Amino acid sequence: MTDINTDLPWFDNPPLTEVAISVQFESIHGLQAPQIGLLWSKFREKYPITEQHEPINPVLETFNHPPSSIIQLEISQAPPTPRCWFLNSGGTELIQVQSDRFIHNWRKIKQGDDYPRYSYIRSEFSNEIEKFCQFLEEEKLGELNPIQCEISYVNHIVSDDIWRKHSDLGKIFPSWNIHYSDDFLWDLENVRLATQHVFSDKHGEPWGRLHISFNPAFRKEDESPMYVMSLVARGRPETEDIDGIFEFLDHGRELIVKAFASVTSKNMHKNIWRRRDGIR
Repeated sequence: MTDINTDLPWFDNPPLTEVAISVQFESIHGLQAPQIGLLWSKFREKYPITEQHEPINPVLETFNHPPSSIIQLEISQAPPTPRCWFLNSGGTELIQVQSDRFIHNWRKIKQGDDYPRYSYIRSEFSNEIEKFCQFLEEEKLGELNPIQCEISYVNHIVSDDIWRKHSDLGKIFPSWNIHYSDDFLWDLENVRLATQHVFSDKHGEPWGRLHISFNPAFRKEDESPMYVMSLVARGRPETEDIDGIFEFLDHGRELIVKAFASVTSKNMHKNIWRRRDGIR
């Protein structure tokens, strides 16, 4: 799952279906729908398709109380500024823009849509953020002041020769077991799991959280059981500039790759995802 740090695990056949990298910033009130339309002109050649969605609420990782969404209450007759999508022709890559967030997604739409690896997505996001900042300056809308960065990986782990039903989660996630204290409960149907882990900066201070979840689902094409495994690293950049953004994203990505390998079984690594380490 990596192509930069050779100390990270590498999987020839990863179950990855989506990667998103995001920066959340202080709301730019002048960045309304007309301005986002102007911004599209800078990306239209690669991203010719647009969609409009409800904005995402701000989410901040805090450490004096549990992480939470920020609910903003405003007395206004105006609707909230939409979240606009700019999509490539295949729908595999998109940019999402709203007044306080900028996101780049890669998605697996069909078989053969191979993950282009992190270095490519990082490079694209870097170029796009640069264009976005130039646009803010040209239109005199203000500056990008980052307050939170996020990187997320979504995996679709479909039933195979190792596991057949949702109650087999322990064959994917070895830490799970169903050894109850007595024999009262009958057969288990499925499991939902969510964990979160605080990680620290180089000074030993809380920097962000890694969230891991397993949710049961069924593949649309053939109704095969699968688990949707999500890993999200989120926190505040140490410096409020582009370098700070990418320092956090690079560290978050490293944590996600190592965590994926740590919590999933060696049997899946060897026989399904074909793990190889030390790739140059």
